[in-house]
Amino acid sequence: MTPSCQARAVPACETLPPRAGMARLGRAMRRHRQAILTLQWLIVLFYAVVVALPAVLPLPTEADRILNNLTRFAQFLFWGLWWPFVIVSVMLVGRVWCGVFCPEGALAEFASHASLNRPLPRWLKWPGWPTLAFILTTVYGQMTSVYEYPQPALLILGGSTLAAMGVGLVYGKGKRVWCRHLCPVSGVFALLARVAPVHFHVDRDVWDAANSHALPVQCAPLIDIRRMNSAAACHMCGRCAGQRNAVELAWRVPGSELWAPSASPASADIWPARLLVFGLLGVALGAFQWSASPWFVAAKQVAAAWLLDRGYFQVLEAPAHGWLLTHYPEVNDVFTWLDGGLLLAYIAMTALVSGGWIFLCLWMAAALMGKTWQRLAMSLIPFAGASVFVGLSLLTTGQLFAEGIIFPWADPARMTLLAAGALWSASLARRLAGWPSALAAGMACALPLWAWYAQLYVW
Repeated sequence: MTPSCQARAVPACETLPPRAGMARLGRAMRRHRQAILTLQWLIVLFYAVVVALPAVLPLPTEADRILNNLTRFAQFLFWGLWWPFVIVSVMLVGRVWCGVFCPEGALAEFASHASLNRPLPRWLKWPGWPTLAFILTTVYGQMTSVYEYPQPALLILGGSTLAAMGVGLVYGKGKRVWCRHLCPVSGVFALLARVAPVHFHVDRDVWDAANSHALPVQCAPLIDIRRMNSAAACHMCGRCAGQRNAVELAWRVPGSELWAPSASPASADIWPARLLVFGLLGVALGAFQWSASPWFVAAKQVAAAWLLDRGYFQVLEAPAHGWLLTHYPEVNDVFTWLDGGLLLAYIAMTALVSGGWIFLCLWMAAALMGKTWQRLAMSLIPFAGASVFVGLSLLTTGQLFAEGIIFPWADPARMTLLAAGALWSASLARRLAGWPSALAAGMACALPLWAWYAQLYVW
């Protein structure tokens, strides 16, 4: 009989009544592992086509469209559809993307089967790598216009894939060491998966009472399944479903992981909190907004005039290296040293102002309620997920606008989604530490909300 998803003593998280269908689905994922592997290789092939092939083709012209040009078609599939809805999927069904669909993870695990299997060094397990990798990748992608051109996309994504395979060849036989410790989006997915209504639930009592001679689970992301009480690191691959009759795919109340008694200690949330506050609601916000900001244009004009008056002409020149800054003179798109410097400054300032405001709101509420700011920061996951989705959706509608397809309801829908995310975050904050925390969460969301309103309706 399928064990109940409802814990008996201290719950891993608040769960809804068990659904036999969900448990059967989880076990089917384990039984049909070969089908999942076949799907992964098909996605690897698709990934190679949409990322690598456009990089060796001529740049599309203004007359080219999505349906008659492979490069534009690939860009629309990858940036317009793929990534926005990966974000949505993680918030809905956890990290199924990582365990079932991700080509980089599949290649990293494939390479690891030939691994030297060396022990993981201490530096590799530093918890700050996903945050640092996300910030560097995001900023570098803006410097090289990764959304507009296939060459930087191949450089960043292809380079990341090669690095993942290289790590797999050295560490962790049959494991995904890169995905667990170094992947630039692993930290983002780990945050968003915490509010997903679907997870693999572990019943510790049933596990401990089961036959101790059962074969161990070969968990690719290196999770101690018996002690798993969070969806953050779980890749939802299904390989542990039914293990000792204690692990089942189950529903749960969205966000309940955050306020559960067995939630991770606040000390473990410090790097995820920094990624959330200064990364997703700071660096990413600046990356989505700098090209539309009149402040960026005004700052560039003032800085250019100042430099010309003093004879610093070299700063207004282009480095002529497409791998460093955007350099496509054939389509009149060239970044100068000044462009690159101001871009970095704008994103850094956005991160400091937006992230600093959010941190201040959370810190004051935490001090008042006797909590930690990083624990309260977890309540902002829904709003941060909505913000990232809205930013990526601008690419979708922008690409369709070039095709003559206009959605007049898109901006109101974006603001509605952001407001809903803010309300959900305030609700989670109230559940974590009461109404003062809900007020603080609302205040924290106010500045990014205003920034999005300014971009959508004022600029």
